[in-house]
Amino acid sequence: MFMGEFQHNIDTKGRIIVPAKFREDLGETFVITRGLDKCIFGYPMSEWRLLEEKMKKLPLTKKDARAFTRFFFSGAVECEVDKQGRINIPSPLRHYAELDKECVVIGVSNRIELWSKEKWGSYFEESEESFAEIAENMMDFDI
Repeated sequence: MFMGEFQHNIDTKGRIIVPAKFREDLGETFVITRGLDKCIFGYPMSEWRLLEEKMKKLPLTKKDARAFTRFFFSGAVECEVDKQGRINIPSPLRHYAELDKECVVIGVSNRIELWSKEKWGSYFEESEESFAEIAENMMDFDI
């Protein structure tokens, strides 16, 4: 399980350090792709395969299913951690998530997320204001 929040800088070549706490669970090779809310999602291969199987079952005849599948898979890239604990984030993904210099890497149960520090701060601030309401809505999911 991934959890925690870590601040790292992305260098001019698009490399960022993957927190040591996440490296073992991510494995030698893992997948990053466009995430929701303008961040990047990162999945261990085992989780990626489960997600891929679920998405294969989406109905091709549904416009939203086609759109989401295209969005999700077209940005997907396999990553390998180098000897310094870094991964290279391709330019299209950096552009999508607006990763420039300061970044935040968070653990979210079965995946990691990479955010620009500015976007994460804004998202967190907005969510924090409505956290009680969000928690109340989660009660429908028996949480």
